[in-house]
Amino acid sequence: MYGVISPSDRLALAPPLSGVCGVARIGYAAADGVSRLAVLEQQSPLRVLFPRPAAGDPPVAALVTTSGGLVGGDRLDVAVTVGRGARLLAVAQAAEKVYRSLGSDCVVEIALDVADGAWLEWLPQETILFDGARLRRNTALDVAGNGRTLAGEMLVFGRVARGETMTYGLVRDGWTVRRDGRLVWADALHMAGDEIPYSLNAAAGFAGARAYATAIYVGPDAADHRGLAREAAASPGVRSGATLCGPVLIARWLGREPADVRRAFGAYWMRLRAAAGGLAPRLPRLWHV
Repeated sequence: MYGVISPSDRLALAPPLSGVCGVARIGYAAADGVSRLAVLEQQSPLRVLFPRPAAGDPPVAALVTTSGGLVGGDRLDVAVTVGRGARLLAVAQAAEKVYRSLGSDCVVEIALDVADGAWLEWLPQETILFDGARLRRNTALDVAGNGRTLAGEMLVFGRVARGETMTYGLVRDGWTVRRDGRLVWADALHMAGDEIPYSLNAAAGFAGARAYATAIYVGPDAADHRGLAREAAASPGVRSGATLCGPVLIARWLGREPADVRRAFGAYWMRLRAAAGGLAPRLPRLWHV
C-alpha cells in the first residue's frame, strides 16, 4: 500500500520562506521471497525513480533532487525502511551540489531502518560543496537482529575541476549507527568558517585532500570481512584505511583528485557487496551515467 501525505503533514512540512523542504520516504517489504515497494511518499524537490535492476540484484530506488542543487535554507528529509527479509539498493541518480549560502544552513536528515534478515545498500554519489556552502547532514542507521547494511558517503570540497577549493562555510556530516536500538558507533566531521582551509591543508587534517569518502558495513559478520576491507580499500592516488568497531566495519579514503576517490570507493563497494551480500561485484548503471 502506498503511503499518502495528509494535509496536516503537508502543512507541517511546508518549506520555510528561505528555502524548500524535500521529502522522500521509501519502504520495502518481502512477500513470498520477493521484495516489493510498500511505502512511497515524496515531496518536491525530492523524487524517487525505480529503474530496472540488473539480473540478480535487489530492487533499485533512485533518489533525484529535481532542483539541481541545494542552497542555504533548503532541507531534505529521507527515510528508507527495509522490512524483514527484504532487500533494496537505494542510489542517488547523480552528484549532489550544495551552493554558496548567504548565511542559512542546508540541512539533510537521512534515516535508514533495516529489519532482521534484511539487506540495504545506501549508495549516494558525491556531494560537491561550493565555496561558502553550509551543510548540516546527519545519517542515522538502525539495524535489527541479523540485518545487514552497506552504506556510504562522499564529499568534494569545492569545484575542483574549476580550481576552486572551500575557503569558508560549514561542513557538519554526522553518522549514528544503532544495533537493536543500542548505539554502537557515532562519528562526525565538523569544519566551520575560515578554519576550513587550515583543516583541509594541515598535515594532521586532510593534508591537501580535496575529496573524502566513507563506507560502512553493519552486520553480525563484520569482523569476517576486516581483512578483505583493508585490502580492498587500497588504491593508487588515495590514502585509505579500514577498521572494525564492534559490528561496524568502517573504510575511509582521502585524495586530491575526486575521480581517484570515487574509483577507490566504487571498487571497494563492489567487493564488499559480493563478499557480504552474495551479490555480483558491480555498481548500478546510474553510477556510470
